[in-house]
Amino acid sequence: MSFAGTSILVVGGAGFVGSNLIRRLLADDPGLVLVIDNLLSSERENLPNDDRITFVERSINDDEVLESLPEDLDYVFHLATFHGNQSSIADPLADHEHNTLTTLKLCNRIQDIHSIAKVVYASAGCTVARKTFDDAEATTEETPVSLHLDSPYQMSKIFGEFYLNYFHHRSNLPCVKARFQNVYGPGEVLGAGRWRGTPATIWRNVVPTFIHRALKGNPLPVQHGGVATRDFIHVDDLVGGLVACALEGGAPEVYNLASGEETSILDLATMINEITGNPAGIEMTGSRDWDRSGKRYGSVEKAADVLGFRCSTPLVEGLRSTVAWTRNHLDFIDRCIAKHEAYLAPLEPA
Repeated sequence: MSFAGTSILVVGGAGFVGSNLIRRLLADDPGLVLVIDNLLSSERENLPNDDRITFVERSINDDEVLESLPEDLDYVFHLATFHGNQSSIADPLADHEHNTLTTLKLCNRIQDIHSIAKVVYASAGCTVARKTFDDAEATTEETPVSLHLDSPYQMSKIFGEFYLNYFHHRSNLPCVKARFQNVYGPGEVLGAGRWRGTPATIWRNVVPTFIHRALKGNPLPVQHGGVATRDFIHVDDLVGGLVACALEGGAPEVYNLASGEETSILDLATMINEITGNPAGIEMTGSRDWDRSGKRYGSVEKAADVLGFRCSTPLVEGLRSTVAWTRNHLDFIDRCIAKHEAYLAPLEPA
C-alpha cells in the first residue's frame, strides 16, 4: 500500500514532524498534499518546494479554511498543536484554541467526507505516563488516564482522543491516535514561529536545546540531578509510525510510537557533549515545579504486532545525524532565535 495518487491533508504540516512527514509522503507521488499551518511554531522554509504541495498559511480553526477543504480527501494527518507543556501553562486559553478547538472543529467538518480512509491524530505519551521519579514501567495503550495532569497541553491531547472516539462512534470517522514519545532529529528549529510567552518558545525540547548549547560551547543545564528519563524516538522512525498508522491502523485504535528504551537526561547530555566535543560540560540546576512525570518510556508491543512498526535508529546514531544537521543549519536556527531576543534578558533555557 502507498499514498500514490491520493489527496492528503496535513494540518500543522510546516512543523518539525509535519515537514518530515511530507517529505516521506511525496516519495509515494501523491496527487495532492494540502498543508494548513498558521506558522505559530513553525517556519515556511521547513516545507520542500514541490508543485504537489498546496500551502495555506491560516489556522484550521478558521471557518473559511474548513469550508474550503476538498470533499475527496483520502487521508488526514492532524499534527497541529500549541507547543508544548510550558507554553500551555503560561497561556491555557491559547492552548485550548490551538489544541482542543482545532481537533473539535476539524472532526466536526470532516465527519461527512466519506472518501477518507484514515485520520491520524498526534497525541502525547506524557498524557498517560505515571507521575513518578521512582522506577518507570512501560506505558501501554491501555494505561488509565489520570484526572490530575501536569499541564493544559496534556489535557488537550487527551481531549483530542476523546473527540476522535466520539466522532468515530457517532459518524464512523476512521480515526487512529498516535501517542508520540520524545521526538528528536533533523528539522527541529529552535525559535521557530512567533513568540508564545515563555522561553520555551526558543528552548523547545531537550535534544535541540542541548545540541545548540553544546555547539556554542555552553554547559548543558541538567535538572534534578539528571535522574529523569525519557523515550527518545528519531523523527524518521516517528514518520514511519505515522505512515503505518494511516495504512495499517485500525479505527479507533491508539498506538504508541516509541523506541521502548529509557534514557536518563544525564546520559543524554553526556552523549551530546561527547558527539559535539563540547568542553563546557554539564551544569546541575533545580527541578521544574510542574513536571511530575519524572521517569517514563513507552511500550512498543502493540504497534509492533498490529502495525509492524519498530524503531530502527539507535539513539547515538540519531544524535549524530541531528548534530550534523544542526551544524549545517546553525545560521538559520540562530536567525529564528534572534527574532525573540527582545523578550528575553538574558537568553536562558527554561
